[in-house]
Amino acid sequence: MNIVACIKQVPDTSEVKIDRETNTLIREGVPSIINPFDLNAIEEGLLLKERFGGSVTVISMGPPQVESALREALSLGVDRVVLLCDRAFAGSDTLATSCTLAAAIREIGFDLILCGKQAIDGDTAQVGPEIAEWLDVPHLTYISAVEEVSDRSITVSRLLEGGYERVRASLPALLTVVKELNEPRLPGYRASLRAKTEPVTTWGAAGLNLDPANIGMKGSPTKVTRSFVPELGRQGQFLAGSPEEQAAALIAALRSARIVHGSAKES
Repeated sequence: MNIVACIKQVPDTSEVKIDRETNTLIREGVPSIINPFDLNAIEEGLLLKERFGGSVTVISMGPPQVESALREALSLGVDRVVLLCDRAFAGSDTLATSCTLAAAIREIGFDLILCGKQAIDGDTAQVGPEIAEWLDVPHLTYISAVEEVSDRSITVSRLLEGGYERVRASLPALLTVVKELNEPRLPGYRASLRAKTEPVTTWGAAGLNLDPANIGMKGSPTKVTRSFVPELGRQGQFLAGSPEEQAAALIAALRSARIVHGSAKES
């Protein structure tokens, strides 16, 4: 089984800050990580390889520094990593990104594509399904369990708000996965040593036979005009003292705001 897992390098959300002057993300000095849901995609690819044989290729699109994320994937035991890096890809929205990834996946060859359900920096959950549309293959989202796999089909459980849905699709197919699917493994010693020296295959736009109108800013019908921190319209207030004193102070504050009437004693 030839498996391709798509990953994205994202800012560590615990460290993300916004420049209030420019309303843009401050990326300098902010650590980057593999999108957490994508780690579940890698893990499932490795588990399926252990069950059925084949190979796991991890692919990502971005600037040269994404190589560090791909080397981390190598340390987990994947067979091959591919970086899509070209100035022509700059400014891609989800549609242009999915077009580029789909072209590379088509070049690699696949039986199954695995993606995290969404990236934690954008939260659109669009790239996975859009890749499937470009490749004209079935896609199943929010996968929490892979139950059965044959040469021609795959049966999975989809996580829903009120329960689960059991679905079967023909192969090749694309799955987007949730964290309930598995527990990502830690890097292995031998794989970590290999990850330091293994070559990272890098492809640009020219080698993928891509239409310039479908990639980068030209192929992006949507654009982020600004990022900002929502203004908080409510202020909290802490009340000190014993429970009785706090209760009296709360009632007094409510009376002052004309939310309740009467004295604290009457209440």
